[in-house]
Amino acid sequence: MNGVLVVDKPKEFTSFDVVAVIRKLSGQRKIGHTGTLDPNATGVLPLLLGNATKAQDIVPNHDKEYIADFLLGITTDTLDIWGQVKTERKSEVCRSEIERVIKQFKGEIQQIPPMFSAVSVGGQRLYDLARKGVEVERKARPVTIYELELRSFDEKTQRGTLRVKCSKGTYIRTLIDDIGRELGTGAVMTALRRTMACGFTLEKAYSLDEIKKLSQNGELENKLMSTESLFYGYPELWVTDAQATRFYNGGELDISRTKLTDKNFAEGSIFRVKGLGKFLGLGIIKDNSIKVYKHF
Repeated sequence: MNGVLVVDKPKEFTSFDVVAVIRKLSGQRKIGHTGTLDPNATGVLPLLLGNATKAQDIVPNHDKEYIADFLLGITTDTLDIWGQVKTERKSEVCRSEIERVIKQFKGEIQQIPPMFSAVSVGGQRLYDLARKGVEVERKARPVTIYELELRSFDEKTQRGTLRVKCSKGTYIRTLIDDIGRELGTGAVMTALRRTMACGFTLEKAYSLDEIKKLSQNGELENKLMSTESLFYGYPELWVTDAQATRFYNGGELDISRTKLTDKNFAEGSIFRVKGLGKFLGLGIIKDNSIKVYKHF
């Protein structure tokens, strides 16, 4: 099987647990994913099967969207409700205060990764150090919050829901913790659901139970998204049969002999090269030629 399977990851499964289940159901050993989800998180987890795994390091769209629940008045070591409580205080924040504060977190911000994360420092995973009770200094990293919306907030319970659209590497737990600090109350994440990843939404996702039934009925392969779907953000370039054969064999194509001859594309531009009735791979403009960027 080759292509993309969008899974709606259930709670209490790691991303690697999901990969193991799909390996068993699909019979495909070669499976990768485009970004992990914590065990307590649910939602969109795109899996790459077969030759689609070649795309793992070059997927152009790593933006994500989440629905996150939070609680004010508490902080924990993991920045979520499942950690050890560090502080508790009475919170009487009103909705307008939160809406005012979250405005400063839109756009490019600096974010310090949480200790309970897979980030490596000095060759060690932060979560390994955290489990030993060791806390180390972490450098702030730039991330981008494209959209940040307060979906709901109950002033009585001090619980609310955020919708966040963000760049790769953003920790929603950290965002909520930072908002809590700015409010002066502390805050923890209480639930997280990823609604979009790499351009795929929940509407395209299948639960593990649905995938099991599809596998039993021999229909799973028909539900895979094409490898090409990962690259729909790049323009399409159809070539002749002879050019397709040349490109497939690793040869470069003369731009003047393609449909790009009258168009102005910059050096380094990437295209979905198609020919012989199928997607061949990605091409990149270099020295007035279209060279192979990645075959599929």
